[in-house]
Amino acid sequence: MPERNVRRPELLCPAKDLEVLKTAVLFGADAVYIGGEAYGLRAKARNFSPKDMEEGIRYAHERGVKVYVTANILAHERDLAGAAEYFRELERLRPDAVLVADPGMFLLAKENCPDVEIHISTQANNTNHGTFRFWKELGASRVVCARELSMEEIAEIRRELTDPATGMPSMEMEAFVHGAMCISYSGRCLLSNYFTGRDANHGECTHPCRWKYAVAEESRPGEYLPIEENERGTFIFNSRDLCMIEYIPELVKAGVDSFKIEGRMKTALYVAAVARTYRMAIDDYLESEEKYRQNIPLYMEEIRKCTYRRFTTGFYFGRPNEDSMVYDSNTYVSEAVWLGIAEDVREDGRILITQRNKFCTGDEIEIMKPDGRDIPCRVLSIQTEAGEEAMSAPHPKEKLYILLDRPAETGDILRTCQKG
Repeated sequence: MPERNVRRPELLCPAKDLEVLKTAVLFGADAVYIGGEAYGLRAKARNFSPKDMEEGIRYAHERGVKVYVTANILAHERDLAGAAEYFRELERLRPDAVLVADPGMFLLAKENCPDVEIHISTQANNTNHGTFRFWKELGASRVVCARELSMEEIAEIRRELTDPATGMPSMEMEAFVHGAMCISYSGRCLLSNYFTGRDANHGECTHPCRWKYAVAEESRPGEYLPIEENERGTFIFNSRDLCMIEYIPELVKAGVDSFKIEGRMKTALYVAAVARTYRMAIDDYLESEEKYRQNIPLYMEEIRKCTYRRFTTGFYFGRPNEDSMVYDSNTYVSEAVWLGIAEDVREDGRILITQRNKFCTGDEIEIMKPDGRDIPCRVLSIQTEAGEEAMSAPHPKEKLYILLDRPAETGDILRTCQKG
C-alpha cells in the first residue's frame, strides 16, 4: 500500500486481442484499451469480436480493471449509420469508456450509449485548456493530451482545469508515456492514403514513415540523391520510441491522471514487459521517491528486454531536435524472444503453450511472472498435442505441451533468457 499522500496515476495498456488483454490485466494494468472490428485506428490489429469484447470486459472487471473501447476514426458519411449501431452494442456490453476523436462520432456515442463515459482521443488535437473545456462542457469525462504538448503546457492546462476553491480537477487528463511516435501532427497522417490508398485516419496505416527515401532534383529525372544515409537506407520520417519511465514524478506533478502505453499492434510479451515495468516504477514512486530513483537503472534494463527503437522524451521537455528524435534505421532492437504463454498446467507439470518462436529441448529460457520475477529454467521435453515427443518446436502457432525444470503457472510468459 502507498505510504505517501501522492495521487495514484492510472496505468493504461493496449490490447490487440483477448490474449493480450488478459496478459495486460495479469501484468499490472489498471485499465486496458481495445478496438472492435471497426471504427478504431488499428484496423490491422486482430481486434475484438463482440463475443471476445464481452469476455474481455467481464474478465477485466472481475479483477478490478477498466476497459476502454476505441472508436476514434475520422468518420466519413458512409460510417455514421453503422457507428450508431456499434455504439448501441457498446451500451449493452458496458465498457468503462469509449474513445472518440470526431465530433460526429461524439454525438453518436452520446446518443446511443449514454451510460458509457466518453474520452477524447489525441487525434482531436487537444493542445490547450480551451479545447479541454469545450469537450468537458459537451459531456466528455477525459481528454487525451496531444503528443506535441510539453510538460509545462500540461501543468498549465491542469491548473486551468482545477477549481481554485476546492483544489479538485474538473476532468481527467491522459497522456502517452511510452511507445511509437507518429511523425504527423497528433497522428493525423496522409502519407499512407497517398501512397497506398489505405487511410491512416480510418485505421489502415501502412507506416510509410518507416520506408526508405531519397530526393530527386527537378532537372535530373531518375537521379536519386541521398539525404543522410547509412548501410540500411535513409529514414527521414522515422521517429524514436517514447519512454518516460525516468520521469514519473514530473508527470504526476504536472497533473496527468492516466499514463498511456502505445501499442495495439504489439505482442503479449511486449505488453507484459512494459506493463510490469511501469507498474513497478509507479508503485515504487508511490511508496518512496528515493526508492523509485534508486531503481531507475532496473526499470531501463527491463524495458530494453522488449522490442523497441532507441528512446526519446518526445515533446515533453521542449521541441525535439534531430539528435533526440530521428532514428536512422527502421530496425527494432529486441533483447528477448517470445516463446508463448502458459495457457494451462497439467497435473504432470506439462505446460500448454501456443508456440510463437522456435526453441529446442535443452534450451535455457525464462519464466516471466507478473510479480516481477524472471525465473531461469531449462526445457526438459517438448510434446505435440498428439503426445509425440519432439526435439524442437519450429512451427509457429503449434499447440505444445512442454516440461520445464521449474514450475510455471497459467498466465506466465515464456521467453528466451537475457544475456549479459
